[in-house]
Amino acid sequence: MVERRGYPSDLTDERWALIEPMITAWKAAHPSVSSHQGRYAMREIINAIFYQSRTGCQWAYLPGDLPPPGAVKYYFYKWRDDGTTETIHEILRCQVREAVGRAEDPSLVVLDSQSVHAAVNVPAATTGKDAGKKVPGRKHGIAVDVLGLIIAVVVLAASVHENTIGTALLDRVAARTPTVTKALVDQGFKTEVVEHGLAVGIDVEIVQRNPQEKGFVPQPIRWRVEQTLGTLMLHRRLVRDYAINPATSEARVYWAITDVMARRLTGTSTPTWRGA
Repeated sequence: MVERRGYPSDLTDERWALIEPMITAWKAAHPSVSSHQGRYAMREIINAIFYQSRTGCQWAYLPGDLPPPGAVKYYFYKWRDDGTTETIHEILRCQVREAVGRAEDPSLVVLDSQSVHAAVNVPAATTGKDAGKKVPGRKHGIAVDVLGLIIAVVVLAASVHENTIGTALLDRVAARTPTVTKALVDQGFKTEVVEHGLAVGIDVEIVQRNPQEKGFVPQPIRWRVEQTLGTLMLHRRLVRDYAINPATSEARVYWAITDVMARRLTGTSTPTWRGA
């Protein structure tokens, strides 16, 4: 049997060692009725997910030396729906924070969103046009900690106001990370978000920009969310929203950052596609 040539997105042994325990536990909790262990190695399934994330290819265009699209799709959607994708992400997030001497969960988050074009197959009911940025598609809203690690993700129509993104993010942060007591947002968010934050126990501060500053000027702490949004754009599958179900787009964000965190924990550099 000819050994697969490998791709830059493939898991190294060290990165796979971080993820394997969660996958092994999942497999143990989901035994086959026939005791069949599955035809494809779980490491190769995740390699295929990472390959698609980084290259942006369609399911049918996954290389022939990776597991077939049907198998990869089965696990991608299964893990999306049963919470495994987020569980893997959360465990690695805690490890990254602990590695730099921080508590597992943060007390402060930064909120922001990014409008991306939607593909023609995306249902019109879940898309819209960002009036400010003139982008027809969806908004990917994220909440990150001071390290730029994602705490929550929401994907909505690009036509929704930042207040809608903000309140949805605050709800998820409050429900999943009760240690958070403060959130920073830019001036695109309004008092509605501040009031909603009070209702869920989070002090929301609208960071005012210095009117004397021209162009893009990174703001203390808030720049972390901009950095994370930029990092997500290194994953071509996120440059445009192709997902019929917004939950799929959310799952892709979690997989992208899982890849980043696994590299960070093992000191592995991330290959860039800028020279392509």
